[in-house]
Amino acid sequence: MHTALSPEFAHTEIGQQAKALIAKCVHCGFCNATCPTYQLLGDELDGPRGRIYLMKEMFEGKPVSRITQEHLDRCLTCRACETTCPSGVEYGQLIDLGRRVINEKIKRPASEQLKRTALIEFISRPTLFKQVYRSAQSAKPFLPKSVQAKVQSSTPKPYAPKKHDRKMLVLQGCVQPALAPQTNIAATRVLDHLGIELIAAPEAGCCGAIRQHNGELERAQQQAKQNIDAWWPYIEQGAEKIIMTASGCGAQVQDYDKLLAEDPLYADKAKTISELCCDLSVVVYESVLASEVPHSPQAMRVAVQEPCTYQHALRHKAPLQHLLRQLGYEVTPVAENHLCCGSAGTYSVFQPKLSAQLRERKLQHLMAHQPAVIVTANIGCQHHLQETSPIPVLHWIELVDRLFSPTPAA
Repeated sequence: MHTALSPEFAHTEIGQQAKALIAKCVHCGFCNATCPTYQLLGDELDGPRGRIYLMKEMFEGKPVSRITQEHLDRCLTCRACETTCPSGVEYGQLIDLGRRVINEKIKRPASEQLKRTALIEFISRPTLFKQVYRSAQSAKPFLPKSVQAKVQSSTPKPYAPKKHDRKMLVLQGCVQPALAPQTNIAATRVLDHLGIELIAAPEAGCCGAIRQHNGELERAQQQAKQNIDAWWPYIEQGAEKIIMTASGCGAQVQDYDKLLAEDPLYADKAKTISELCCDLSVVVYESVLASEVPHSPQAMRVAVQEPCTYQHALRHKAPLQHLLRQLGYEVTPVAENHLCCGSAGTYSVFQPKLSAQLRERKLQHLMAHQPAVIVTANIGCQHHLQETSPIPVLHWIELVDRLFSPTPAA
């Protein structure tokens, strides 16, 4: 697909990037078959092919409007289209570029902009989020019903691992320490059993994904640099890997090399970070193959919701369903497992109607074979599904933790 860049973009880096990304698209439409919003709405402009055409027109200087912005907003950035695309279009990069430009050209209503800014700032500040969430937990009975569903209780006992020669870093993330603190505690305990010390650098914070996917590239880059600075001393001391327990964060951190490719001070370090980044499943799977992990004595029936970032973005991951089967769990089939659950970072707040429809559809498929539990690999999906799920939704590492500790700390 040829793009004749307008004078505004002809000699700019963002214009050239967009042109190269669009050029790979052959307009075949295969992507629409796996696009969640196209499946719901049936509108060409709410599928990847249509959105690419809208962005092509924008970079060619055609008029854009609030309607253009709304079509781009409705994209989940799930990247299922990338897995489907026979031409290798890197749609995730393109939609990030398109949103940066459209947000500069089209100003949102003041109330909407205030809501977006407040939420992004709130989520991107782990300490603030944790404080507010704890207050909400205490006041839960007095909150509106719609808010109560989003406030879940979890108070696991802290776990102090032993010292080991093998050390790996772990990213705590923005919301996971408040919403599901048991995830990283379970990961720490499991790796401790495997002779690996998991270390969380206190200065590391948000991975930057929330800001990048909402058009704030420079601030996402700042957050990436902060994390690199926090991790670098540990890497120099021999940390083997940077473990991700949330696939959404992993998808972002593994691309730090792209995010900071033009930064002379950070490009080389960012490349190292990307090479060291891997999902927790890789380390556990390697241990399973080496028979270092006990197997489940009971064939618990489990439904696996593989997050979009896990399926379509992560490069260093293990086959999650196969991993759980190897551990003795009965993994049930799930129809349409490639379709997004509707969480998608801030999407569930900014697009609540579409998000709820996708969640209902996802839960119907997950519950079809009556599992005892649903497991996932991303905190956003976990929290989103648990709001209305009739059965527990856990991070998969909690099941592995139970194999080592049949009665894990509550």
